[in-house]
Amino acid sequence: MAPGGGNLSSDLSLADIARLCDVFYIGGTKIGALFGEAAVILNDELKKDFRYMIKQKGGLLAKGRLLGIQFETLFEDGLYYEISSHAVEMAMMIREAFVEKGFSLRYDSKTNQQFPILPEDVLMKLGTKYSFSFWEKADTNHSVVRFCTSWATKKENVEMLIKDIKELE
Repeated sequence: MAPGGGNLSSDLSLADIARLCDVFYIGGTKIGALFGEAAVILNDELKKDFRYMIKQKGGLLAKGRLLGIQFETLFEDGLYYEISSHAVEMAMMIREAFVEKGFSLRYDSKTNQQFPILPEDVLMKLGTKYSFSFWEKADTNHSVVRFCTSWATKKENVEMLIKDIKELE
């Protein structure tokens, strides 16, 4: 994420998103939070009884204050954006490797998640060494998969993946 709170290719800041949305969420685990996501409800009409609906569905933590403390800490001094930038930078390296090799992407994602469309034999090769998630079938011989980076993604591991992508036949 850019220092203003938007991703690297966007001029939207977190303040813009808050101004334009009734509800949005902020992820935590991919940037180092122990667990959780923060649901931000800005429309007062949607806030009514939300806490009780979450509790009835088993989603309200008894010690939810601990979750809030994580996000408070992450938003001090730009830490959230700093950590997010690393994840996005690693994902852009992966993205570029797939594009340079001639693979299409399902989405033009400028985030920590990339969705290449890969032939089944390539999936088999990469799957012996790397973890990724099946997303959907693109056609009978290709699938869309999700490569996801985080605060903990090591550059040397991304470089190893890029090397293996370049060596694909």
